[in-house]
Amino acid sequence: MTEYKNLLVQTEQGITVVTINRPKSLNALNSATLDEMKQLFDILAKDEATKIVIITGGGESAFVAGADIVEMQKLNVIESRNFSRLGQAVFSAIENLPQIVIAAVNGYALGGGCELAMACDIRIASSKAVFGQPEVSLGIIPGFGGTQRLAQLVGKGRAKEIICTTNMLKVEEAYRIGLVNAMVEPNELMETAKAMANKIISKAPIAVQLAKDAINRGFDMSLQAGLAYEADNFGICFATADQKEGMKAYLEKSKPVFTGK
Repeated sequence: MTEYKNLLVQTEQGITVVTINRPKSLNALNSATLDEMKQLFDILAKDEATKIVIITGGGESAFVAGADIVEMQKLNVIESRNFSRLGQAVFSAIENLPQIVIAAVNGYALGGGCELAMACDIRIASSKAVFGQPEVSLGIIPGFGGTQRLAQLVGKGRAKEIICTTNMLKVEEAYRIGLVNAMVEPNELMETAKAMANKIISKAPIAVQLAKDAINRGFDMSLQAGLAYEADNFGICFATADQKEGMKAYLEKSKPVFTGK
C-alpha cells in the first residue's frame, strides 16, 4: 500500500487500522494530512481485502485535537472555504465507504477531531477521551460537517449548546447523550474496537453494506421514501448466495459460512 507521511496504515485479517500520525501537533489536520486521507479512503473503498476500517490517533494524548490552526490562520475567504470543502469531502468519503468504519477515540477529539469521529459509523472511546467543538472561541464555526452531523447524532438543541458554549464533554457525558457507542479503559480500546470489527466481519458482508447504505441514505429522506429504499435493499439481499447460506444455516442450526457473494 502507498506510503504516507502523516498516516500509518496496517491491514491484518480484514481489518485496516488507520492512525493519524502527527503526535507532536496532537494529530491536527492540515491540508497535507487531509489530502493523504482522501487518497487513502478512495483506495480503501475499492479494496476487497479491507472488511472493516478502524481510525485512531497516534500517541496517547489525542485522537485528533482539531484542524491545524497554524495553517488556518493564514487563509483568506476563498482559501478557507476550499479548506472546509476539502475536509467535508474527506469525511463524506469516510461516511460513504462500503465498509463499516469504527473510530477508536484515544484522547482529545476536538473540532475537526470530533467531526472525524462523527463521520465514522461507530465511536468507541477511551475513558481519557474528551469531545468538543471549540471553533466559535476562535471566531469561526465547525467547517468539516460538525454543524450537520452533531445535530443528527444528539439533536439540534444539544448541538447548538455544545457548539455555541464550546463546553468540552468528558466521555461519560458523550456516552450519555449518544455521541459515542461505548467507553472503555485506555488499554482496552483497540482490543474492543477489533473485537467489534471481527463480530461485524462474521456477518454477511453484502447485507452489512446494504444496511449501512439504507441507514445513511434514508436519514435524509421522508419516512415513506426511506422505507421504499429499505425495501429495495432488502430485495437485493435475496439475489445473494449469502442470503441463501444464512437462512439455510439458521434452519439447520449450523454456523453460516458467508462468502460475500
